[in-house]
Amino acid sequence: MSVKPLLFLLIFSFCSCKNSSNPESKVNLEQQLTIANNFIDAFYSFNSNELLPMLKYAENSKSEILYYQGWAEGGNYEIVKRYPCEVKNDTLIICPVTVKDDLIKALELNLNVTDTFHIVIKNEKIFSITTSSNDPPIFYEAEEWIRKNYPELINEPCKGIWEDGTTPKACVRAMVEGYSKFIAEKKINSNIEK
Repeated sequence: MSVKPLLFLLIFSFCSCKNSSNPESKVNLEQQLTIANNFIDAFYSFNSNELLPMLKYAENSKSEILYYQGWAEGGNYEIVKRYPCEVKNDTLIICPVTVKDDLIKALELNLNVTDTFHIVIKNEKIFSITTSSNDPPIFYEAEEWIRKNYPELINEPCKGIWEDGTTPKACVRAMVEGYSKFIAEKKINSNIEK
């Protein structure tokens, strides 16, 4: 056998092997994307019974995600734009969702916030979920202002916030009330300065 046919045979067998593994990994990624999208559906259904089975293997994320679902429901989160979930690596899927909500409305801001869910999936099971958001700086400024000026408003309903708290809906509604007070105070102060 000459070198050319041998080289052709080697290249052909390499390509065949490479292509034969591709459909499997593609199917796996498609399954992961389906799982991630199903999670987003369950989260925004505001039905914890729908979400709970998806968190069976995500023990370290469960309480925070269930709390956040209650918070989102209490804050009247409404999807403005749901971006396609994106595969970051063989276990991490990123799902950004832009929402409008009562918190931003209370701050009288003309913008919507994007929450991003970072979902780790292994063997077709969700193992962890973290979230990040592009909340504007005034969001945190208002939160700090409430803690200093109206602690009684949030102390009880926001007890154990993001950890073991059981009243996320009451907490977010208290925060919305506090944010409204913050903006009212800001307006008064800006009128005095004029």
